[in-house]
Amino acid sequence: MTKIKDKTVLVTGGASGIGKMLGEKCLKQGATELVIWDIHQQNLTLVTEELRQKGYTVHPYLVDVSSLDDIRRAATLTLTEVGRIDILFNNAGIIVGKSFTEHTHEDIERTIRINVLGVMHVARVFGGEMIRQGSGHIINIASAAGLVPNPKMSVYAGSKWAVLGFSESIRLEFEALNDELNFDLHVTTVTPSYIDTGMFTGVKAPLLAPLLKPEDITDDILEAVKNNDIILRAPWSVYLIPVLRGILPARVFDMVVGYGLNIYSSMTSFVGRTTQDAVSNEKNTVKVN
Repeated sequence: MTKIKDKTVLVTGGASGIGKMLGEKCLKQGATELVIWDIHQQNLTLVTEELRQKGYTVHPYLVDVSSLDDIRRAATLTLTEVGRIDILFNNAGIIVGKSFTEHTHEDIERTIRINVLGVMHVARVFGGEMIRQGSGHIINIASAAGLVPNPKMSVYAGSKWAVLGFSESIRLEFEALNDELNFDLHVTTVTPSYIDTGMFTGVKAPLLAPLLKPEDITDDILEAVKNNDIILRAPWSVYLIPVLRGILPARVFDMVVGYGLNIYSSMTSFVGRTTQDAVSNEKNTVKVN
């Protein structure tokens, strides 16, 4: 079982949303130090000051996870100034809520760089260190969108399908090392449905999948970490998707699940939000943490 107490935790996209909640809850549960990587200096400064005023040890780093050079720079600083990372939450990501042909090439490029390459490069840096130290836990925040297609989520869904396959593959590699060398390495993949953090303004929650409350899903994630769970899906209905996709013909799945449960129409009235926290100036691009 992974212990949070007395551990050093790193959260990418950790200055807002569920990333901020995960970091603060880890500190409340006894984590010794929290490392926050985020692209937004103002949020980073505010969260760091807030947590330090509560007596916690926090190390903020301004990082753009779409840039390999930035990841390498920040990783070197983190490992030099903080030392080992015991628990890594790969949480940073973006979504562009448009039909595929409305995406710009820049939308596509940035989504893949952040949601896929960023996750892989960050995991590569700290996963390698975890192997050297013989222990560690990586939590990759994927999405239920990695299990089911959805109009107006094409690039985002594609990125999360990639994260799901990647995350499960490195889990198997870590488990092989555990068996061979008696290491204590773990990977947990999280595939939540829509989370009610305000970034999915206009989304219509599908039937059987109400908007997840941030407090609840972050509690569930931390419990999954402590239990070394392989996969956390939320809400419960998300567990049905792989089963139904496996047994139903594609057209029947579309009719019964996609259209019948309103999954395929859930993004129809998506608006998103445009704030100073957005990683893009595109109207329908929002930051996800």
